Amino acid sequence: MVLLHLLHELSARQQWQLTVAHFNHRLRGRSSDADEKLVGKTAAAMGLSAVVGRADVKRFTGKSKLSIEMAARKLRHEFFTRAAKQRGIPTVVLAHHADDQVELFFLRLLRGAGGEGLAGMKWSAPSPVDGALTLVRPLLDVTKAELREFARENKIRFREDATNALLAAPRNRIRNELLPLLRKKYQPGLAKTVLRLMGIAGAEAEFVSQTARRWLKETGRNGPPGRPRTPRRGVPAFANLPVAVQRKVLQIGLAETGVISEFELVEQLREAPGKFVSVGSNLSAARDGAGRIELRSPSAPAFNASELKLKLQGRSGQAGFGGLKFRWAVRSFSGLRGRSPHPAEFFDADKIGGQIMLRHWRPGDRFQPIGSKSAVKLQDWFVNQKVPRARRHQLVVAATESGGIFWIEGLRIGEHFKLTAQTKRRLTWRWQGIEMKKRR
Repeated sequence: MVLLHLLHELSARQQWQLTVAHFNHRLRGRSSDADEKLVGKTAAAMGLSAVVGRADVKRFTGKSKLSIEMAARKLRHEFFTRAAKQRGIPTVVLAHHADDQVELFFLRLLRGAGGEGLAGMKWSAPSPVDGALTLVRPLLDVTKAELREFARENKIRFREDATNALLAAPRNRIRNELLPLLRKKYQPGLAKTVLRLMGIAGAEAEFVSQTARRWLKETGRNGPPGRPRTPRRGVPAFANLPVAVQRKVLQIGLAETGVISEFELVEQLREAPGKFVSVGSNLSAARDGAGRIELRSPSAPAFNASELKLKLQGRSGQAGFGGLKFRWAVRSFSGLRGRSPHPAEFFDADKIGGQIMLRHWRPGDRFQPIGSKSAVKLQDWFVNQKVPRARRHQLVVAATESGGIFWIEGLRIGEHFKLTAQTKRRLTWRWQGIEMKKRR
């Protein structure tokens, strides 16, 4: 409301044509409607046109899975953009003040933001919804206390948002708990100190960004990834750039590909050229020696058709398959007492038969794990056991001549082939490989 009065006073001198925009978030029932009514009356008294938008922020929060604060911000900026476009207005003036900046600084600090984030809101910046629309914030160096005093002296009516006192939102806890503590116990002039720090962080972040973009322009981004271009004389290679500039180069590259550049991702790419890192459910990214980003969708691992027929002749034997070494032995069995402490490697030899097949997972395979009442698709069982997709195709399985799977590498045995009181001959099945050594 202070901002509206200031702009109205200046509009005649500056030849501004003002339109008042108000967005009702419908979060506080009648109180929200009273806010809207006050804005409408004030605009009418000033002879200004007013445009009002409304939305059910709570319902949108549930659908979008955003926080209430972020959902409200998104809907509000979308409303500003629509209203400005419909009226041919190029500029939206917002009333963010110094206290908002300080709260934002600590909010982003606790979330681990970098220099650009800690710089806070800018005096002038493009709208997050439409880059052609400019947002201007002329009160960023004015404290809330100063605005209240100005409103009191000039008899400017305003309404207080009661939800600002609620502690559920992180910003409110920072405003009502953290900042008063810091002012009282550590730094009475907190706003001045933080605003100065934000200015320093912003200036340094801008310098890093300009340096990174200049380096990108000088080296060029043409040519396929994986073929680093030798920089022109005097232009440093990517590996010789300051770390901050390397990070910014990668952030820019990721942004160009539509990937969110989280710090951990940037560091993984920066420290390991050529190594692909997962950036989504079916998308990986890597950077080459010149700092260029390459994306790829990993193809699904192919089914391995290799197999080995193994006859269980005699009392014992051994074989090798799939990087594993197998040893087996058949002995008479007189009961469950005194059996080996490794039941996953022991089977009813007569149920398995004299010939088995060592192979890998195949489409349509079904398996009944020991302890289960029914068979399931092997693919579904792998998912439930959280076996990585690529690993599923590497595992060795053992099946009977009729196709029944009785053993899966490192996992459970088949229910139908376990030892019982009726078992007469026992198959001892031992295996060893790289994975087994790691587990042991």
